[in-house]
Amino acid sequence: MSAFADAMALIVADPNLGTPAIYRPGGVGDGFSIRVVRSVPDEVVDAFGTSLVRPTDVLLVAATDVLAPAKGDVVLVGSETLTVLAAIRDPVGAAHRLLCSR
Repeated sequence: MSAFADAMALIVADPNLGTPAIYRPGGVGDGFSIRVVRSVPDEVVDAFGTSLVRPTDVLLVAATDVLAPAKGDVVLVGSETLTVLAAIRDPVGAAHRLLCSR
């Protein structure tokens, strides 16, 4: 493992930052346990001259935990079901940033 991958593993394992989750490739099956760092940067969008708040979720996942995340995969965080809209791998390959919808 690289120093970046080691650091990412420590970040998601930290109980103050990481949260347990279940990852379901393709949104089906029992899935498998992972840990994620979750942020909720809600977006304000304009719709016909009216500002609307659109909830968004961004999950940071160690690349060693989820090798090939894809659109349509599902992540269960607590009682919430999040669907992956896009997965962006960081430049050093230590983590994926998953852009999700609720």
